[in-house]
Amino acid sequence: MSGAKGTGPEPRDLPAMHGTGRSQPYHRGDMPSPWLLALGLALGLIVLIPARRLQLAGLSGRVTGGYVLVLWLLGMAAAIRPIGLRFVLPILLIAYLAPFIAGPERVARIMARGERGGRRPMKNVTPPEERPPDETS
Repeated sequence: MSGAKGTGPEPRDLPAMHGTGRSQPYHRGDMPSPWLLALGLALGLIVLIPARRLQLAGLSGRVTGGYVLVLWLLGMAAAIRPIGLRFVLPILLIAYLAPFIAGPERVARIMARGERGGRRPMKNVTPPEERPPDETS
């Protein structure tokens, strides 16, 4: 600190006063770049289009939200790191186009089948423990 009264701290003491070790008020490396924010927003809006069709088909909000989240994460991963694009791109295309191809009525029919069980109850084939007496003797 400076010994003169009213002059304020010396420039070498400023980073220590902020506690960051930097002389700037904030570090610009902590914020994502604007193009990444714009890409995330645009991708989010694009993913909401098939999600609306799933909502119209009667799927719950959790299922639709999970669909949106997974599709958005896969899209962002493909945009940021295109290393696994050969693997991620077909999954993205199928997941994005499936609600348009299936249609709301088909999705609702599949979901209704899952609600009522979808399978017939299992037939009991175990023989009874007590056998009736033979009447042929």
